[in-house]
Amino acid sequence: VQEAKERGLKVISIVNMPASSIVRASDGVIYTNAGPEISVASTKAFIGQLGALYLLSLHLGRVHGQVDAARMKRRLEKFAGLPAVMRRILSDTSAVEGVAARFWACQHALFIGRNFGTPSALEGALKLKEISYIHAEGYSAGELKHGPIALIDELMPVIAIATQGHTYEKMLSNMQEVRARRGKLIAIAAEDDELIADNADYVLRVPELTESFTPFIVALPLQLLAYHIALLRGHDVDQPRNLAKSVTVE
Repeated sequence: VQEAKERGLKVISIVNMPASSIVRASDGVIYTNAGPEISVASTKAFIGQLGALYLLSLHLGRVHGQVDAARMKRRLEKFAGLPAVMRRILSDTSAVEGVAARFWACQHALFIGRNFGTPSALEGALKLKEISYIHAEGYSAGELKHGPIALIDELMPVIAIATQGHTYEKMLSNMQEVRARRGKLIAIAAEDDELIADNADYVLRVPELTESFTPFIVALPLQLLAYHIALLRGHDVDQPRNLAKSVTVE
């Protein structure tokens, strides 16, 4: 932030805590208002930041004439319905717990996604390594053949974000490549997806929504998977080793 200010740039920050030092250094602030998050691994803060970015993108689209009033109304209505969808996912975590019980002892994990699923893969890998101490990496599935595929064998669980969208067929192809190399494939897929069961060893189902809402929905099974694996490994999920809520040294 200081570097940007020194170069004469305007800074808009998305923060959760009003007392944050970033607030004082920024020209504008968007508050997520997610409430205190005591644990080191940010879960609800992550979702809150997604929400703030989504609303900001809608506003900018409206300002620049790319989003008309009718489209804005539809998007906001769908956005307002997200909490109910999330509560439905959280009401039954048995499938996630089953996958955690199968893979809690693994030493490595690979997360892959395409389009909106790529940053979700990074989030899933980060949460797993933070609280379970398992080496995990997230990649765009399109980069699979440029290195990560060399790591895949029968001991490597691969978590694929395979919700339906315009890259779905390509993701299925990536999943088939993983299985051809005996990787253990865990897919996060839509509830009504009939093809996914033939292309994965385990499936975690989520409601099917507009593709731009995918990161909100898939974050829950990804975070829950890390949580349950960490518990099975006997780790403190709120205070993982070597990590702190705020970093004061570069």
